[in-house]
Amino acid sequence: MNTTDAGARTLSSKLAFHAASTRFEAILPAEILATKRLMLDTLAVGWAGSDAPGVPTLRGALGGIGAESALWAGDGLVPALDATFLNGAAAAALDYDALHLDALVHSDIVALPAVLALAQAVHADGKAFLAALAVATDVTCRLGLATRLHSGWFYTSIHGIFGAAAGCAKVLGLGADGIRDAFGIALSQVAGTQQPMVEKSLTKRLQSAFAARSGAFSALLARSGVSGPREAFEGKFGFYAKYEEGDPAAALAGLGERYEGAYASLKKYPSCGCNHAVIEAAIALMNEHRLAPDDVAGATARISPYMARLVGAPYDPSVNPQVAAQFSVQYSVACAVQRRRLGIAEILPEAALDPKLGAFARRVRVAIDESNAGQLAPAEVELVTASGRRFVRRETVLPGSPEQPLSDRELRAKIAECMSRGVAPLAPQQIERLGDRVMNLERLADVATLFDGL
Repeated sequence: MNTTDAGARTLSSKLAFHAASTRFEAILPAEILATKRLMLDTLAVGWAGSDAPGVPTLRGALGGIGAESALWAGDGLVPALDATFLNGAAAAALDYDALHLDALVHSDIVALPAVLALAQAVHADGKAFLAALAVATDVTCRLGLATRLHSGWFYTSIHGIFGAAAGCAKVLGLGADGIRDAFGIALSQVAGTQQPMVEKSLTKRLQSAFAARSGAFSALLARSGVSGPREAFEGKFGFYAKYEEGDPAAALAGLGERYEGAYASLKKYPSCGCNHAVIEAAIALMNEHRLAPDDVAGATARISPYMARLVGAPYDPSVNPQVAAQFSVQYSVACAVQRRRLGIAEILPEAALDPKLGAFARRVRVAIDESNAGQLAPAEVELVTASGRRFVRRETVLPGSPEQPLSDRELRAKIAECMSRGVAPLAPQQIERLGDRVMNLERLADVATLFDGL
């Protein structure tokens, strides 16, 4: 570890010094490229999510003066904290956002809305913004890697608020002491559990937005001179004592040498990650055995207890159809069998309420494998035909993961699918221009101009 000073003794101080001292030039080109891909992926899913159920209501509920930051799929500027919250909610809405598989955090739906909004507000240049974004993502993922109990907290929120605070404080020009204050201020706002996923409520897509806004707010308060506890993580009543036990050594391993955002997975499907191995297996069986939808009489999804906790409940789209579809392994198998795909069209309310999909979803048996300790994989699907034939496939690697990454072609197709939707759909040439700007961000003198003239 090469980014701590002699006086840094606690996890809080070490992470703060790391955030303050990181320079754009010190980050490996491959990690900068990964940061840009993550950014483009998150912008795209946020663009598509801008008209998802609940998000337009949020736009109408917020407003203010001092407009300075852009809504990703909208006209004009809004206050930075409003932009952070609204863009964060849109980015989370379709469950199409990137995921760090080991840390179990969706880092960039918290980091990007917060850091970009404040970077635009202070007219930061592209290099300063990219360094701050890489730090925000890195801190979030490292904190996720340090906590392994999975006791029901929503890791994206409870860790993401600290990552956002670090990245925002950095882009505001605060040093290590100011960033440590921002951590302490964030501690008083930590929140987010898995209950919204269990109940399939729209609050699920707001938890990361709350964290993004609170992280940015923490940095702004620290810049104004508000002090926070200096031992946010390791203190007697700090994060590890009151929220969930963690291992500081895991958070610090390779600090300053490895930026964890480079190891995030870009999602292939707009659905909870717990469904992805099942979706992949079911589609592969349909294709491999050339099965028609009417050939399949029933199915079984064998998943871990962790997966069952989030996606194993009986499919019920009656209250919030889209969220129900995104958090149902039964619906996932139904789409794979009936449509051989699960894209944005399959999580729209009209698809989630399709009687044919619902009927097949009810024929999908959920079997919990108590010996499976995995969070997102492995998972197994068994399809049974009307003639009694049985086909089984087990997936151990998730599509989009570092072991099986999305190709550039697949990422471009995903971005095109997403950015041609939402409240302000872009034409193909506009999507290409925005993609070029993101991929050349280090040359941009002012990130406030990122969306100008698209």
